[in-house]
Amino acid sequence: MNEPFILVVIVGIAAIALFAIFYNKKAVIKRKLKNAELKRLNEFRDGNVARVVGKVEYTDEPLIAPLSGRECAYYYVIVEQEKSSGNSSSWHTLIEEEVAGDFVIRDDSNYALINSCKIKSYIVQDRNYKSGFLNDASLKLEKYLNSKGHESENMLGLNKTLRYKEGILEKGERIAVYGKGVWQSATALGLHEKYGRVLTISSNDDEKVYLSDDPDTTHATTEKTNMKRTSNTYGGAQSRYFEKANDERFYKK
Repeated sequence: MNEPFILVVIVGIAAIALFAIFYNKKAVIKRKLKNAELKRLNEFRDGNVARVVGKVEYTDEPLIAPLSGRECAYYYVIVEQEKSSGNSSSWHTLIEEEVAGDFVIRDDSNYALINSCKIKSYIVQDRNYKSGFLNDASLKLEKYLNSKGHESENMLGLNKTLRYKEGILEKGERIAVYGKGVWQSATALGLHEKYGRVLTISSNDDEKVYLSDDPDTTHATTEKTNMKRTSNTYGGAQSRYFEKANDERFYKK
């Protein structure tokens, strides 16, 4: 095998890996939110398209996350099975579930309601479980698998190699949302009148609503602003100080 061919193969593999990293779901959503214009809810005008950041509040009974049993406003679950083929193995999705409950996000004394029809989300998966060889699935995990038409064992009674991941939006958690905003009365949206005017965040034309609880997306400054501050005449250390101070002022409630 000649060297030019080997080089082409290596470059090709590297290009595929970089493409997968840069354009996977998590990267796309985080990049969209981090680069979007940030507006406080009280700055929003009908028809504006921007990113907002606020804290989750339940408007009805919370959901119960199926794997951890935690109360939440939103949960994302993915269950994958490891399958072998020759000398290699890979993970295949068995279950992927995303469920939204009834909640609003609060920014100071203002509220926003997310239209859940077209959401593209990345929820940090902070609970991870495994089952497999000499490691039986718990009753809770088995119950969840059964509810979706799956079992933790194969036809021979041996454990499948499974991994389970769960992410949730909890009460009081800060999240970022990007979309088109329109103000409506709380009662028109079926909410208690105490919420007053509520900003409804919906998809903008064919673009979906982007949502994440990743801390990278909930900062008070955008990526571009951060870069500008880092290169200003104050120098890197002082720039980071001013950035932190601005973030703290933004989020102090």
